[in-house]
Amino acid sequence: MAGNSARPGTTVASRVLAVLGTFDDEHRAMTLTVLAKRADLPIATAFRLVGELVAWGALVRRDSGEYVVGRRLWDLGLLAPVQSGLRQVASPFLHDLYGATLATVHLAVRDGTSVLYIDRLAGHVSVPVVSDVGSRLPMHATGVGKVLLAHAPDDVLAQVLRNLTRVTAYTITQPGRLRAELRRVHRDGFAQTSEEMSLGACSVAVPIATPDGSVVAALGIVVPRLGRDRSRLVAALQVAAQGVGRSIDPARP
Repeated sequence: MAGNSARPGTTVASRVLAVLGTFDDEHRAMTLTVLAKRADLPIATAFRLVGELVAWGALVRRDSGEYVVGRRLWDLGLLAPVQSGLRQVASPFLHDLYGATLATVHLAVRDGTSVLYIDRLAGHVSVPVVSDVGSRLPMHATGVGKVLLAHAPDDVLAQVLRNLTRVTAYTITQPGRLRAELRRVHRDGFAQTSEEMSLGACSVAVPIATPDGSVVAALGIVVPRLGRDRSRLVAALQVAAQGVGRSIDPARP
């Protein structure tokens, strides 16, 4: 079935998906006008579709008039195997790690050329952390991202190296320097950052590998500074990561 659209013949389903697809890290809240423009839909069509999505719970309308992703859509996302299976397996190890360090703990996977955060426990110490569950951040500027990038296919690495955006004054934007860091990740078994994503925040991360050696995720900690605590944090991360890796069922999707 086709209806009013800037592209004749577009189905209702594709228009709904176009509306939902307008949301990303840089567009978390939008007015109807902006949403309609990004979805390439007439205002009237967007108004009707958005109204139905709000009624269903996929979107929420704020008092400001902006629309944001609703809880029901998020709940559906949590059912995806990469979310539910890995989060469920890793949860007790994340809590143990948090209990041992009282630091902010991250569980992340690679999503294309970005790092996707699928779980997070906030630490006791106030640290400027920009990541949140469901958020995507640059791989080259985060500890978990560097771990995943070090184990990513060559074509993914090539794409990332072509777009090394500067987030802070300390973000590595030189391809050669980043390649050297990734070699150290392979050699040492962990990655670290120092104010590369957020000023006042440092991180250290390790890979989570399945019994066959495939790296499927990364586990990281964010603290105000590393210093002499780095070795202790790396050891705690590696113990937790090994526990998660051994608990992953290779037969489970």
